[in-house]
Amino acid sequence: MNPSIAKNKGKKLRGVNLGGWLVLEKWMTPSVFEGLNATDETTYCVELGGAAETRLKHHWQTFITRDDFAWLANVGINAVRIPVGHWIFGANYPYHRTYGDYQYPFVQGGIDILDQAFQWAEDFNLAIILDLHAAPGCQNGFDNGGIKDVCEWHTDESYIQHSLWVLEKLAERYHGQTALHGIEVLNEPRWDVDTQLLKRYTTEGYHRIRKYCKPEDVAVVFHDGFRSYKEYLGFMKEAEFDNVVFDIHRYQCFAREDIDLDIHGHIRKSAVDLREEADNIALELGHWTYVGEWSLGLDLKVVSLWAPGPYNHALEKLDSFQVNVALRAYAAAQLISYEKYLGWFFWSYKTETTPAWCFRACVENGWFPARFDFD
Repeated sequence: MNPSIAKNKGKKLRGVNLGGWLVLEKWMTPSVFEGLNATDETTYCVELGGAAETRLKHHWQTFITRDDFAWLANVGINAVRIPVGHWIFGANYPYHRTYGDYQYPFVQGGIDILDQAFQWAEDFNLAIILDLHAAPGCQNGFDNGGIKDVCEWHTDESYIQHSLWVLEKLAERYHGQTALHGIEVLNEPRWDVDTQLLKRYTTEGYHRIRKYCKPEDVAVVFHDGFRSYKEYLGFMKEAEFDNVVFDIHRYQCFAREDIDLDIHGHIRKSAVDLREEADNIALELGHWTYVGEWSLGLDLKVVSLWAPGPYNHALEKLDSFQVNVALRAYAAAQLISYEKYLGWFFWSYKTETTPAWCFRACVENGWFPARFDFD
C-alpha cells in the first residue's frame, strides 16, 4: 500500500461536490427529466421503466468526465465529495411502496462509474469523500434523498441495515485506493429523526467502515442532522474512536430569516456569525469539521422547484455590476469563515441551471479566486 495514504488524516481539503451525477436532482439537470412528471431518481426510474437505463447511463458518462477532474486539479481543488444512492451496488435493496410494480427500479451500473471516478482521482491526486446521499425509504423527504416527500428510513430496520451494508461494501471495495479520504455515513438525516437513533447508526457505521479502513487512512464523516453541534458533545470521542469528522451544511436561501436578508446581511452572517460558529465548534466539539455543502445561491426558487415563496431575492434590485461585486463579496466572506474548518465542499461542481450553484462558473466569472492552492 502506498505510504502516502497515512498523510490523509487531518489533511486540509478544499473541494467540490459532484452533485446531480450518481444521485439525480431535477433542479440541477432538468434536461434529464425533460418530458417526465418525475421529481426524483425513484420516480424517474419508475416512470421510465426499462427506458431509464439508456438515458441515465448517457447522463453518467457525459455529465462528469475525466476532463472535469483535470480542470479541478488545475485550479488547485484537492478533493471531491461524491453522493451515491443506496442502490449503487445493484438490485439487493429493500422494497418501498413508491417502486410500484418494480421490485428493483434503479438503473444498475453506477458502481462502474464510481470505479472510474477513483481512477481519475488517482490520476490527478484528488481525494474522495464518499457520501451515502440517498438511503432506503429516504432519510429526509427531499428529492436529493431519493424520494421527495417521504421520510421513512428510520422507521424500518431493514432500511437501516441495508444502509450499513452499503457503507461496509464501499469500505471493502475502495479501502486500498489512495484517493479514498473519507466515507460519510448518511447525508442530511431530517431534524425529526431521533438523535439517539442517529448516534447508534453512526457508531455502527463507524465500526463497519473500520473493518476495512484504518483511521490513518480514511475519515468517518457524519452530518449534524440539522441540529446543534451541542447535541454531539462527548459523542465518539478518542481513544475509542479515531479520525471522526463532523459535517455541517450552510445555505442561506431556505430559512425565512435568511431569505429576508439583503446582500449586506448575507455577507455579515457569513463573515461574522459563521466565523463565531466555527470558533465555538472548534472549542467545544472536539472533532474536526467539514462544511460539506454550501453555495452562492440566494434564490430559493432556483433550487426548490416546488417552493411556495415569496423569495425576496437579495440580488433582484441590483444592476449587473453590483451583482458581480455582491457575489464576489459573499463568496469571500464564506470562504474566510469556512477556512477555519478542516475542509469545505462547494455544492456543486456543475449544474445546468444557475452559475451561483456551479463552482466552475463561479471561478470563470471571477466570483472565486482563480486558484485554491496558494500554499
